[in-house]
Amino acid sequence: MNYLQYYPTDVVNGEGTRCTLFVSGCEHACKGCHNSSSWDAVKGHPFTENTVDQILRDLADTRIFRDGLSLSGGDPLYPDNISDILHLVTRVKTELPDKNIWLWTGYTFEELSLLQKEVIRYVDVLIDGKYEEDKKNLTLPWRGSSNQRVLHLNNDNPKSIMY
Repeated sequence: MNYLQYYPTDVVNGEGTRCTLFVSGCEHACKGCHNSSSWDAVKGHPFTENTVDQILRDLADTRIFRDGLSLSGGDPLYPDNISDILHLVTRVKTELPDKNIWLWTGYTFEELSLLQKEVIRYVDVLIDGKYEEDKKNLTLPWRGSSNQRVLHLNNDNPKSIMY
């Protein structure tokens, strides 16, 4: 897996102060996507165990409190990203269980594969659905079009919270 950008401190992508990782790779190719440069899975920097360790150090840093980790892209649930993302979220929840994880994906919750659902078991908030330019709404928190949902996950029972 590759990633385009990592922000150790971010206050835009989710509630509170967060670490945010923008991964490479997306197969949705949504018309009007604001981050189309992330579609190509080979762009960016290699995602290594050192990257994971840095994210964990940043999340644990007591000098700057961070509520959690945000995963965006591209698409963290892009098939080639699954194993690395699963490793990352597993380590976060094992080593820092008080930190929450937000994840943006173009897939809907209902169409996730079994492997994608393995990742979602560790995710607290899922923003799902493709960006649809004809449903663009910049007043919606955390998403760009009205078809996308903000799901607060409780294992297999997602609860849609429409802000």
